[in-house]
Amino acid sequence: MCGGVVESGSAVWNVCVTAGRLEGRCCFRNNSSQEEDSVLGLDLSNCSLHYIDDLHEVSAAVIIDLSSNLLSNLSDFIFQGFNQLTTLILPSNLECPGGKTSWDRVEVKRDTRVCEGQRNACNLTGNLSWDCPENSLCRPYGPGFFECSCVHNFHGYKCLREGQFPMLEVLAILCVSTVVISTLLWVTQRRKAKEAV
Repeated sequence: MCGGVVESGSAVWNVCVTAGRLEGRCCFRNNSSQEEDSVLGLDLSNCSLHYIDDLHEVSAAVIIDLSSNLLSNLSDFIFQGFNQLTTLILPSNLECPGGKTSWDRVEVKRDTRVCEGQRNACNLTGNLSWDCPENSLCRPYGPGFFECSCVHNFHGYKCLREGQFPMLEVLAILCVSTVVISTLLWVTQRRKAKEAV
């Protein structure tokens, strides 16, 4: 999205010096056990960006800097699934995703807004209580987002079905249906091919 390197002394640089390695505008985790490198930080500051539509490739990032850009609007959904995000630096005209209640500290410094300490959306006070259906648990899913996951041995709509998902039965029905429809289509097409000759 933006060429160049992370500036020395920036927030992303400070995190990366102790816990990662820099490559361009990205800071990668120093973890040799993982096959793929995961992004620890992303510095897109001063890139003349007008909009951002997808950042899901860096959903494991701890810090993202979008300051000094021409962003006028930023959807909260861009940060859906960013559970590990602890620091987000935005232009001062933008609000923190999820609102102030989704962060421990929101501070405006000169021309930037710093959102720090993402709160668990399942435990927010002062908001509506987010109740998951019976037999499910609430899990955070990014700033201001949550998801309900079925507890062990429950599945289906609102986690109402008990027992394991009937995978074998579903696969058997799909296989039989595919074979029957394929055979039916083959027979009808074969008949048309013989009539054409």
